[in-house]
Amino acid sequence: MLRLEKLTKTYKTGDQALKGIDLEVPKGQVLALIGPSGAGKSTMIRCINRLVEPTSGAVWLDDADLTGLGAGALRRARRQMGMIFQEYALVERLTVMENVLSGRLGYVGFWRSFLRRYPQSDVDEAFRLLDRVGLLHMADKRADELSGGQRQRVGICRALIQNPKLLLVDEPTASLDPKTSRQIMRLITELCRERGLAAIINIHDVALAQMFVPRIVGLRFGEIVFDGPPNRLTPEKLTEIYGEEDWEATIETVDEDDDEAAA
Repeated sequence: MLRLEKLTKTYKTGDQALKGIDLEVPKGQVLALIGPSGAGKSTMIRCINRLVEPTSGAVWLDDADLTGLGAGALRRARRQMGMIFQEYALVERLTVMENVLSGRLGYVGFWRSFLRRYPQSDVDEAFRLLDRVGLLHMADKRADELSGGQRQRVGICRALIQNPKLLLVDEPTASLDPKTSRQIMRLITELCRERGLAAIINIHDVALAQMFVPRIVGLRFGEIVFDGPPNRLTPEKLTEIYGEEDWEATIETVDEDDDEAAA
């Protein structure tokens, strides 16, 4: 469904963030993108939906090469890619419901969106999504009244109301406590499974990636150095991705947590 071919990004400073990335993500697959800061993870996600313009290469979503689309066609293609941001990107003064419905801006006309007159079918779907993530009772709350975990759930609803084929998730747990981080990762993976969505999740927490995601891709200096299931992410591979560290302790912690969850 998603295919990257020789994708590169070089910034004006001369820094090469991506170096010929080749990657395929089939329909319904959830993939975690790991690597040290500066490895190119966020750049890769933003090159896919062209929030950052690639320097060269191709990004295929089904049969469309996104790198060759003009402005109008790109707006239509972005409807198929839901984005979930690290800093939530909510409009603080708007209600939870209004923030969720903003995910439909690519489908409704300017005046309807300006006047916040969305079709009843969109409103009904927003209520269903808020109910699914446990925020139905907060539909009329302002976004600035929410906790970090609640804001992230609103961001998830806003992305899903687009009815996308692909979710692009940029560090969804970076600002959250450990318990809430697990809840958010579990929610994202469950929703992807329920809806048959593919997803790329840029995440710093290796243990969370191993716990919830079936495929992990490791980046280092703009190149893929690992691509496989969590059980192949050995201490040696983690050293290749991040450098020297006591990775055995990390892996053991994940195993213990999984045992507790199973119990």
